[in-house]
Amino acid sequence: MNLGYFSYPLPQNEPIYSYAPGSTERAALQKALETLKSKAADIPMCIGGEEVRTGNLKVIRPPHEISHILGHYHEGDESHVHQAIEAALAAKESWAGMNWEERAGIFLRAAELISTKYRYLMNGTTMLGQSKNPYQAEIDSACELIDFLRYNVHFLSEIYKQQPISAPGMHNRMEWRPLEGFVLAVTPFNFTAIGGNLPTSAAMCGNVVVWKPANTQVYAAQMFMQVLKEAGLPDGVINLIYVDGPVLGKVCFSHRDFAGVHFTGSTGVFNQMWKTIGENVGTYKSYPRVVGETGGKDFVIAHHSANADVVATALLRGAFEYQGQKCSAASRAYIPSNLAAQVKKLLVDGVNSFKVGPVDDFSNYINAVIDERSFDKIASYITDVKTRGEASILVGGNFDKSKGYFIYPTIIEAKDPKYVTMCEEIFGPVLTIYIYDENKFEETLELVDTTSPYALTGSVIAQDRYAIELATKKLRNAAGNFYINDKPTGAVVGQQPFGGARASGTNDKAGSMLNLYRWLSARTIKETFVPPTDYRYPFLKGETEGY
Repeated sequence: MNLGYFSYPLPQNEPIYSYAPGSTERAALQKALETLKSKAADIPMCIGGEEVRTGNLKVIRPPHEISHILGHYHEGDESHVHQAIEAALAAKESWAGMNWEERAGIFLRAAELISTKYRYLMNGTTMLGQSKNPYQAEIDSACELIDFLRYNVHFLSEIYKQQPISAPGMHNRMEWRPLEGFVLAVTPFNFTAIGGNLPTSAAMCGNVVVWKPANTQVYAAQMFMQVLKEAGLPDGVINLIYVDGPVLGKVCFSHRDFAGVHFTGSTGVFNQMWKTIGENVGTYKSYPRVVGETGGKDFVIAHHSANADVVATALLRGAFEYQGQKCSAASRAYIPSNLAAQVKKLLVDGVNSFKVGPVDDFSNYINAVIDERSFDKIASYITDVKTRGEASILVGGNFDKSKGYFIYPTIIEAKDPKYVTMCEEIFGPVLTIYIYDENKFEETLELVDTTSPYALTGSVIAQDRYAIELATKKLRNAAGNFYINDKPTGAVVGQQPFGGARASGTNDKAGSMLNLYRWLSARTIKETFVPPTDYRYPFLKGETEGY
């Protein structure tokens, strides 16, 4: 029974630790890395609060140190998907009926646990399992995940306050119900924060969830599941399973109680999901919510008035941080002819100054790409440039997988603005630049808008305000997150809600109220205090007589 109306004020973004030499956090993180590497983890699935071990063990190795074994996870099969759905549905009534302030307390406690007790373990598992340097892990598996948890509590409390007006003699109210059934969360390797947000944002709204992380993100995902359990999340609310994607889809998308999918991954997989859901739509109790954030071919366009140092810095950070494995990463850039020589020199000098290597050495700016499959795909693009002669390598171009999956940062200069690496998503540390006539800025904006099917992020760099205004208008639909005089990466929860349209997804903006609305089903209730007892209205009366 609620005894008051409870408010959750807008939180502050979690402060980012620097990990500078001599700092206490640097020493604590190094110790966590040593501890994690000292023993092989045995990682079960978590279904209905129980640890599930199948004996079908899959090895986890650091992408930057493939000779080392971090541990093994227990892979499930079709039966475990059924178990996870059953566990979720069994928990649904109690979870949906729990008072909001009790639900909120679980996720706020989880945020505090990550901020304190688990910070270095969350960062450490992310660094080792996904090959992130300390800063990239800190802004992801600590700060962004904490922000998602805290801000979503605030946003949802504000949604619950949104109520209709009431006329005299009646009271109207809105119930914000969870969806009827279970929600499937399918999460990617590249952001631990996304892995945590997709299941918890739906669960926070009172939904029960089946969560399948990418196999290459299991190491950090299981650590977050430990946090949720310690924070008091009831058994069965979120069920963590490790199964093949087709097996997962076969069971979930044919289940009558399937209520929605929260997805981040490739456009091709999402398209297939959407098709399957559409074909099965007559099976479900309700029309499922389909929410997805997919690929990107993100751009930077510089105007002839731009500062060359600003352009180069935006590209060196935006294209190569976390090895370009961000769906927001700058992967195509349009440089005006008057700045070309200066920008190219700055880019070459910058890339040549990068240190590349394992995450244990905190001086390394660049680490490994996620796995061998990704390595081979990225390397094939670089090899094509070397062999076909349709473009040239400005700097970089080397790759080596003898000790880890290292692709050295590479910048390609394309003569053709529709060259393959200007158009296709590569998802690695490869940037392609195209030099355009400085007097053809508006025509180049048209080129930017039409080159790629994606529309996730992009940026314009200029000092001329008319150029900024023109780009903002012309590229209105080319990016869901548009940046002015900055790199196209690094969206912060509560500041830049994230998501794109076109082939980049449904643009439901993680990190804002918009995303949470998708996991709610509204019910309007009207109560009349003195109900009428006669059907007839006054207009039915005659001029001189009664009814």
